[in-house]
Amino acid sequence: MDVFHLFSILIVVSAVFAYINFRYLKLPSTIGLMLVSLVFSLFILVFGNNFPDFKQDITATMYNINFSELLLEGMLSFMLFAGAIHIKFKDLNNEKLSILLFSTISVLISTFLIGFASYYVLTFMGFKIDLIHSMLFGALISPTDPISVLSILKSTGISKSLETIIAGESLFNDGVAVVVFITLLKLASPGANLDAISIMMLFGQEAIGGLILGLIVGYIGFKFIASIDHYQVEVLITLAIVMGGYTLAHYLHVSGPLAMVVAGLITGNQGKTLGMSDITARYVDGFWELIDEILNALLFVLIGLELLVIQTNQKILIAAFIILVITLITRYISIFIPSISVRLKEKITQKTRLILTWGGLRGGISIALALSINPEYHKEIWVTITYVIVCFSILVQGLTIGKFAKKMQ
Repeated sequence: MDVFHLFSILIVVSAVFAYINFRYLKLPSTIGLMLVSLVFSLFILVFGNNFPDFKQDITATMYNINFSELLLEGMLSFMLFAGAIHIKFKDLNNEKLSILLFSTISVLISTFLIGFASYYVLTFMGFKIDLIHSMLFGALISPTDPISVLSILKSTGISKSLETIIAGESLFNDGVAVVVFITLLKLASPGANLDAISIMMLFGQEAIGGLILGLIVGYIGFKFIASIDHYQVEVLITLAIVMGGYTLAHYLHVSGPLAMVVAGLITGNQGKTLGMSDITARYVDGFWELIDEILNALLFVLIGLELLVIQTNQKILIAAFIILVITLITRYISIFIPSISVRLKEKITQKTRLILTWGGLRGGISIALALSINPEYHKEIWVTITYVIVCFSILVQGLTIGKFAKKMQ
């Protein structure tokens, strides 16, 4: 099956599931789509023996989809740019310390705590796991994805500062977590003998290189946009920023996600205020909101359908639920430690920490990174554990965060 037919099937399935959710379930779109996808997958697994050809066709289609490559090399760049383009420099500046610490220090704390804890849990349960592979899991499960809950939280009347922290942290910690994951993946490679300086150089090349590339691409795009007044061409230029910039990041071996966040911020601030007419700004906003909605619909449908191809057993599931609890505790610790430093300039209350903890959902990027792990690194174990945590965070945390936030306030 070629790419066009696969994509066509995904669009049709997403549209049908979105209709079912909007017409009957009336849940937040991404949560509802994933729930419908999971129910559909369970139906196929339970009653598949009665429809063997249908089950075989659906399962074969899912095996043909490289979820990891689709998200990391395609969808992620558009989604990060679409998220960044709506964040204002002023709001970001007001919460810069919180966002900086939560998207860097928190990710590192979470990576190492979850890495060590999962290593000892799995070792205790009889799995032969290398510590460096547990650290890979710690890195991939650390980034948060608030797409599902941000609209819910807005309806609860949360403060603008908390909204900015949640959105800003998730945009930057995706990029930081990917950089940490790539660094650890190279350390895990057979024969790797990197010293501390080499590791810092590798990390710096990916992270700092990505930020610099984002500045350059964003500025060039801004100058092109500012030199004309034609919304069709200007929308096309924003597409070129994303697709060209992400491709360039791949060839330069720098962080594409961080580059897209910076480019999106420049386009959404400098580009809109100094380079676009009002009508162009409306078209650009509408275009990227629609792109974001479509890609998120596809992403959460795919997460639900991944259930069809995940291989597991009872022992791994028990370990997954233990590590799930550890992940939630670690999320709070990773927020609490940096918040001590933040207190001097930006007030982070206990209630804010709890909202950030319960609202720290894991999403598609965690599954994509888990699927990119080499099979010899116990890939099946990490994919199953990641899938359990992602499903719990989206369905349980995502559906309860609204009431939880109201109670906290």
